[in-house]
Amino acid sequence: MPRIQGRIIPALFPDSGPVSVMLFGEAPGPRGADQSGIPFWGDGAGITVFRALVATGRAEVPEAAWDDWDGVRFKTLGLMPHLHGTALSNAYPACPTKDGDHFHAPSNRDLLTPANLDRLVAELSRASVSRTSPLRVIAFGKRALWVLSRLTNAPALDLHALPHPSAQGLLQGAPNRGKGLRLEDLRATWQGNLQTLLAE
Repeated sequence: MPRIQGRIIPALFPDSGPVSVMLFGEAPGPRGADQSGIPFWGDGAGITVFRALVATGRAEVPEAAWDDWDGVRFKTLGLMPHLHGTALSNAYPACPTKDGDHFHAPSNRDLLTPANLDRLVAELSRASVSRTSPLRVIAFGKRALWVLSRLTNAPALDLHALPHPSAQGLLQGAPNRGKGLRLEDLRATWQGNLQTLLAE
């Protein structure tokens, strides 16, 4: 049986109230969102995202989730986050794979399919309902920023970018590719930068 399910993972919106910030990752991760069905929920990089959301009052996370950050476990136990004023999605809605076992980054062709572009516009339009100012959108990584900046019929956006919060993304985005720096320090800096954008 393939390790990666490759199902479409819908955006997660708050149960009620308006959205002031929307976060976009690259694609659902194989151990996280692909298994849990929730963006960033169980992804290795997602734990830093949720720490920032909790620190800024934008999410509630069950205490049991922090014990073992894993999408399969979250699904089995029925653990779910609750968002406030924030929506979560990905530039590509399914975990990309060629063999069912290994993740590969979504290609330009994947990202630019009419169905994917329509989905992105629909999610951004939903998040922008009743807003009188541009929606703040934070893209994680170059791929997410690349496709979001190419949307021609999306509502007005206040678009920001951070490096992808994976170990590889943090090292690539650091000075001198992170040589001499501790990964935990890079994560802490990244989390602080996200918290600043979430609080503004």
